[in-house]
Amino acid sequence: MNIALWVLQVLLAAAFLVAGVTHGFQQERAKAQMKWPAAVQPGVLTVIGVSEILGAVGVILPALTGILPWLTSLAALGLAIVMLLAAGFHGMRREYSSILFNLVLLVLSAFVAYGRWVIAPL
Repeated sequence: MNIALWVLQVLLAAAFLVAGVTHGFQQERAKAQMKWPAAVQPGVLTVIGVSEILGAVGVILPALTGILPWLTSLAALGLAIVMLLAAGFHGMRREYSSILFNLVLLVLSAFVAYGRWVIAPL
């Protein structure tokens, strides 16, 4: 189970790092690729991007270094919360394909949080 959790952590980190950089620091690119970034203020988009980047770092770095490894579970839980909020936002906008993607990331993030807290703690 430890290997499966590591694989999920790396995949989540990669996905959220790319999304975070795009949302936070390449906002024109984000607006060209998706509809929803134009509906929020640039500052909100930056906060979302930074949250995703911090979550990406958080699901890897504490576990990898062994320094405060319990932060890995909290980072994964934070990413799950971000995805829950994103699903609600997309639901209000009736962007159902985005909701499905958000829910998949939510489930994977929640599984990593639970897995690193209960199943295979660090």
